[in-house]
Amino acid sequence: MTSTPVLVAREKKGSRLTRSSKILKVITKAIQDKKGENLISMDLRKIPEAVADFFVICEATSTTQVKAIADYIEIKVKEDCGENAYHHEGHSAMQWIIIDYINVVVHVFQPETRKFYKLEEMWNDAVMEEIKEELPVKKATKKKKV
Repeated sequence: MTSTPVLVAREKKGSRLTRSSKILKVITKAIQDKKGENLISMDLRKIPEAVADFFVICEATSTTQVKAIADYIEIKVKEDCGENAYHHEGHSAMQWIIIDYINVVVHVFQPETRKFYKLEEMWNDAVMEEIKEELPVKKATKKKKV
């Protein structure tokens, strides 16, 4: 009689990002790359009525920038995560574009539209994090000896 091998749990190496966390990270970086402003993420996981795990909200100063941010988010998430948006809406008016990745939903607003809809107030039970643009790291330079 042969013994069956015991299953051994795989050791986790480092901090492994969940799929939603990776998408969230790629989205915030894409928004920062296109100079989106007033960027926040909202963690909705503890809210039973929530339609997603995370909302990402930002604003842009023109319709051109709203489109550029939304398009770039979709490109980067596809390239870096292999995910297509489940649904997107708002490309015709360019006042508010929503990109739905099921667990992560992105809202790119014009400032006036964001003030009108007040999503942050509607979901004020969520854990909100204001995301500041990371400052570039200066590289140390060596001085030449003369």
